[in-house]
Amino acid sequence: MRDTRPLLLASDFPAIQREVPETLQVNLGYLCNLSCIHCHVNAGPKRTELMAREQIDQVLAVLQQRHFNTLDLTGGAPEMNPHFRYLVEQARELGITVIDRCNLTILLESGYEDLAEFLASQEVEIVASLPCYAEQNVAEQRGKGVFERSIEALKILNALGYGQGDALKLNLVYNPNGTFLPPPQAALEQEYKAHLQQDFDLQFDQLFTITNMPIKRYGAMLLAKGEYDSYMQLLKDNYRSENLSTLMCRRLISVDWQGYLYDCDFNQMLDLPIHSPVNNDGEQATLIGSDRTRPHLRELLKTDFTEQTIVVGEHCYACTAGQGSSCGGSLVEE
Repeated sequence: MRDTRPLLLASDFPAIQREVPETLQVNLGYLCNLSCIHCHVNAGPKRTELMAREQIDQVLAVLQQRHFNTLDLTGGAPEMNPHFRYLVEQARELGITVIDRCNLTILLESGYEDLAEFLASQEVEIVASLPCYAEQNVAEQRGKGVFERSIEALKILNALGYGQGDALKLNLVYNPNGTFLPPPQAALEQEYKAHLQQDFDLQFDQLFTITNMPIKRYGAMLLAKGEYDSYMQLLKDNYRSENLSTLMCRRLISVDWQGYLYDCDFNQMLDLPIHSPVNNDGEQATLIGSDRTRPHLRELLKTDFTEQTIVVGEHCYACTAGQGSSCGGSLVEE
């Protein structure tokens, strides 16, 4: 598989700085029961990378000692990490809001039959991938049969009280099924709600539209089809500077399955670590790549990463194109 990383490192993307971080986004591993073509993680059933209990406890120590208010759990399928429930329970006891980025189908897998009930009991906010309300588009991105299983899982969540506008939040995620930007989020959300209600009697709270990142599996597909250059030009042609102030990386720190720190999940997948902490001389070293010491969860216990310069690259244009894109959907209203 060809890698877009070398094409993304040199960039004229403007410099940005982190504000006070509010969200700790933790990748619990690359193991997943699906292998979606738009996946920027290259997750799948054969991946073995999983966060160990030692790093899980370091995450909890950071949540207890620092001022994060949200724990955002990603993967792979984060629920497949054997310590997932322990982490959720302990974080909720600390009063932390927990988000589970769920592919829905995991709720139907053998051994996970009580997972939906567990999430509801802990009042975990679910952000679920459903790239379209039509079966064919979902099958093209995520595989045959995934749409039907996703609908079944959504029915289970609705029955538990998710997506009813109350405490149990259920948000869906749309990804484009091609080399184009997402349509306006508010209008598409209304389409989703109308179709899912009419066709399946399903409800959810919000729709998040997310621009596909030109990295890992999706980036390799762009290169294989000869569409990489045109896609990058699309992102740059639609760059909007007003999106810079609300980029998710400005209030988030990302953690990989080994406990290393990044500015966002996308930088994590490109092995672009967060800048090292400020040293005693007030200087700040830039650590790029995996061949040098990288800041770890341990650093979060003793270092303030506020006002750091964020590591950027060409892929950052995906977050600033059009209405903008983040793990919480669009950045501006169209």
